[in-house]
Amino acid sequence: MAKNKTAKTKTSTLKAFWRLFKGFWTSESKWLALGMLALLFALCAVKVYCVYMIPQWFQGFELMLRSKDPDALLQFIPSLKKLAMLLGGFALADGARIYVQQQLRLRWRVWMTDRLLTRWMSNKAYYRLQVMDSDADNPDQRISEDAGFFAKATLDLLVDFGVSLAVIVSLLAGILITASSTPLSLGSFSFTLSGLFFWGSLLFYGAGTWLAHLVGRRLIRLKYEQRQREADFRFSMMRTRENSESIAFYGGEQIELEGSCRRFEGVIDNLRQLIDRKSFLKFYTTFFEQTALFLPFLMMLPFYLATGTIPKGCFMLINSCKSIKDSFSCIVSSYETLAELAAIVRRLDSLERSMDEADALPGGATLADGRPGAFETRALCVQLPSGRTVMENGSLSLERGARMLVTGPSGCGKSTFLRTVSGIWPFGSGEVRKAPEERTLFLPQRPYLPLGSLRRALCYPLEPLPASEDELLKDVLRKVDLERLIPLLDKEDDWSRILSLGEQQRIAFARVLLVRPAWVFLDESTSALDERRERDMYQLIARELPDTGVVSVGHRTTLFALHDRLMQLTGGSAWSLKALPCQTQAAPA
Repeated sequence: MAKNKTAKTKTSTLKAFWRLFKGFWTSESKWLALGMLALLFALCAVKVYCVYMIPQWFQGFELMLRSKDPDALLQFIPSLKKLAMLLGGFALADGARIYVQQQLRLRWRVWMTDRLLTRWMSNKAYYRLQVMDSDADNPDQRISEDAGFFAKATLDLLVDFGVSLAVIVSLLAGILITASSTPLSLGSFSFTLSGLFFWGSLLFYGAGTWLAHLVGRRLIRLKYEQRQREADFRFSMMRTRENSESIAFYGGEQIELEGSCRRFEGVIDNLRQLIDRKSFLKFYTTFFEQTALFLPFLMMLPFYLATGTIPKGCFMLINSCKSIKDSFSCIVSSYETLAELAAIVRRLDSLERSMDEADALPGGATLADGRPGAFETRALCVQLPSGRTVMENGSLSLERGARMLVTGPSGCGKSTFLRTVSGIWPFGSGEVRKAPEERTLFLPQRPYLPLGSLRRALCYPLEPLPASEDELLKDVLRKVDLERLIPLLDKEDDWSRILSLGEQQRIAFARVLLVRPAWVFLDESTSALDERRERDMYQLIARELPDTGVVSVGHRTTLFALHDRLMQLTGGSAWSLKALPCQTQAAPA
């Protein structure tokens, strides 16, 4: 299948970020979210105010202690009370800020995960991503981990940058411009050097931030690649666990070990590059932060050389130096987080675009309302993802109670035919008609057994029946010859691991008796059963659900006697339909 160019086109990280970011803030939860954000920044403003006032308190306190005026010492206790209020306000505002920030982050993650999960499960996107040429591998990790990191990192950086900007404005624009507006004389030439600390700081930190970008920009690609490789390594081990019995029978431990080790080597190779780049960035940021402590003394030098004095306010600048340095260094010290956020944005954007691509697929055959008691196809065209047609002009009509067998050589499109008439296959065209009130049930070769109790696995896709309906569950288990499982109805376990494939297939037939569909489609659903049990299962449906129509895919010649018509696919686009002498009703009740 050709790749959808729209979905595969690279998008700038900023555009992708904005598309992901704006969703939550324009959603149905926006007013509560915006209110929490406003409260968060109000608390940050209190924190910044305290950061701004504390150095000024120290300056005033120092002047008070140096003063020889006895009346000034009377302000000692009130001054300490003011400091206590500032420190207490800082602590309370910062503690409340952390709580509100975490609650807002939690709400953002819940909303984003719910949205991605809903999209993934809607319109069969989870299935379509598997059959189309999608580059969104491991969507489970992207939804469960990446969405949470996006919400956390974005909100944390937003708050950190907002607080840093406020500190810069309050301390630099207020203190530094005043502190550095000093007249200087060089010989006969006099001038006023205004805002040296302010503009010097902007130049220094601006250049430092740009250099941090040059040093750390490769981290974005390495972080993205690391998450991909970690996910592939984890998925390979999960596949080994899920297929442990098959691997054990084949004796394929060495092959699996080599495959897992190869993926792990890819993880380690990329991790080494990541460590090198992170170490280089850490060296740079540490050097930058230490140099920043030296900056105010360096900018005092011109004033001292020219006037022999230090401008008023310079020592208050030194007291404020840590807050200023931390604020200006925010982007530099957060660059690793920014790089990881950029990688996460690319992964989430890729998933979103792949799901857009899945939604944009043609849709395959159209499901339409038909007349009661009939299942019909009109001009059905069944295609593979490559575009090859395996059936065309497939028009047929089945009445309730009919039993049709679909056969043909391997790879001719038998299973694809079932997928097409079910409506999940996005390739092909035509129309499938049935009455909307008539339920259908599709039984794959390997039934899906959800985690949890046997009751839940047995009733799937229905809700588990309550204990008051246990007699019904026991009855269907007896009818499919699984009476030994009756005492285990409420035991929770991984039943796909415990039960053999043949037992799992009989569980699927038990579901047919519980759901009582009008139409049941079986895709080699008796492949693990012996011929006697296979016949018993078909006769069970015929006896318990005589009006249920059956469409089966299979290879065994014994299936011919259990159906009344035969559809043969040739491997090309041709097909044929003929009658069979059905013996399904021959078994005694």
